[in-house]
Amino acid sequence: MDPIRLLFDAKNHLLVIKDADGVYDLAEIEAGSYVWHDLTTLKHQPILCTVLAEGGRVTDNWQTIFNLRSLSQTAKLAAVLEAIDGELHRIPYLGMGENEYIFRFRTKNERNRSVYIDSQSEALYQSTLCLAIKEARRNKEKSPSQAAVLDFGAVSYVIPSHFGFCLGVQNAIERAYETVAMHPSKRVFMLSELIHNPFVNKDLLARGLRYLQTDKGHPLCADGKIANSKEDSKALWNQLTQDDIVIIPAFGATNEDKARLIRRGLSIRENDATCMLVEKVWKAARRYARAGFTVIIHGKSEHEETKATLSNSSSYGPALIIRNMEHAQHLAEVIQADTSKKAALLEKYFAGLYSDGLDPTRDFEKIAVVNQTTLLRNETLTIIVYLREVMTAKYGGSKVANHLWSEGKGDTLCYATQVNQDALQQAFEQTIDAALVVGGKNSSNTFQLYRVCAERFGEHAHYIQSESNLLSIKTVRHYIFPYNLPNGSTTIEEERPLFDTSVKKPHILLTGGASCPDGIIQQVISRINSFFPPGEIRAIGDVLEAFRSET
Repeated sequence: MDPIRLLFDAKNHLLVIKDADGVYDLAEIEAGSYVWHDLTTLKHQPILCTVLAEGGRVTDNWQTIFNLRSLSQTAKLAAVLEAIDGELHRIPYLGMGENEYIFRFRTKNERNRSVYIDSQSEALYQSTLCLAIKEARRNKEKSPSQAAVLDFGAVSYVIPSHFGFCLGVQNAIERAYETVAMHPSKRVFMLSELIHNPFVNKDLLARGLRYLQTDKGHPLCADGKIANSKEDSKALWNQLTQDDIVIIPAFGATNEDKARLIRRGLSIRENDATCMLVEKVWKAARRYARAGFTVIIHGKSEHEETKATLSNSSSYGPALIIRNMEHAQHLAEVIQADTSKKAALLEKYFAGLYSDGLDPTRDFEKIAVVNQTTLLRNETLTIIVYLREVMTAKYGGSKVANHLWSEGKGDTLCYATQVNQDALQQAFEQTIDAALVVGGKNSSNTFQLYRVCAERFGEHAHYIQSESNLLSIKTVRHYIFPYNLPNGSTTIEEERPLFDTSVKKPHILLTGGASCPDGIIQQVISRINSFFPPGEIRAIGDVLEAFRSET
């Protein structure tokens, strides 16, 4: 049976033909010199697809799938459109090799910091102090080194070798600012927040970029309010045109969101800023699924990255999200239960957290764990050890490798998250009276850094968003991450002592999450310094000169 051949252009327009009566049908396409890729089948007839490198000519023969749905069409075209609908998200990425990535990290020479550091944003992104520390201490991107100690006289700061923007965040920021600058006459949208930092997002909004939905996936209207539903005509999603640009943030996007953009005829491959380390998790999940393992995703179900990973993993096999060890224990309960009880337990503990069609009587016989890239590595490893014990008890030690994926290092944490955590631990070797962790309120990796500090310094570890949270040399407004809220509590911030008042010369540990700009770190230092008499604080130039000479 000859295959059905579909030709899309770079903007996801499908080549069709229109007869004299205005009815659309599939265009007849010769195999020619195109490279064809399997997409799906229609009644056992293969549907092949290829994508042009450029946009097709603006004619009636190139149509978006969204437009075709409202036009007269043949039964054959209608059947093909229905058959490929669940595979639309794959089309822009067809032909990518296993070792290819959507958006590789730029090298140092390829970086384009000038596109986002200007008179409007210099204070946000630029810091001579942070730059000096990174140049002196960050000898290797993936390995921590000795923390920097900056003595300002009345107060000293301990700053880890690795903090702030990771390469994935830098990539995404440059992509967003470049796109806005290159297309001043077009509407530019971000699928959701670029990164979890309110100051970066506010600066982008000031430059004209808009968000289609919140970080929780709620659709937004043009006035910034949440739409009534995804079908709300006022939702920006439903006002997109093929002339608009939508950027996919570093967290990635669900297959469903990608398909919505493709139906509208928007080019997404060139505007996809998915971090390659997030994509690496997807590749691992795909490899596990193809080997017959159900993918267990250790992550926060409300986080954009975890949603995207569940969606992506589900394309290749069963998948389920677990949040913590308690969830892992519930999974063990499902695995160990009688067959007749498994389905009820799955729904009790994991409603809305697993892929369609997952069968608990069959799909938990072989499992493999991946994790949201911004968590604590030890937590994921602890969960893997626990699940190994569960599978060993059920299948025996000699067979556990057949039931729990055990190749590799055991987690899919991104190295930037890990090296920031390792550098923080190394900084603990210094004298420290209090710790300040700076980052957005919805930043998972920032919260993990705070947790590491809280384990060491207790209530002298503080989670802040900027220098405005420092009320005095004695008082800080600390943010209580929702993960930590006591049952029934609605308090999300509290004022508390920065450090023990008996400390004469405080030594303050200062670090920032992967979405914290360097400028905010320097502003925090300036704020604390301002609480002391000017004569007791050394000039920043003198401090940096001394630091460089010591280095």
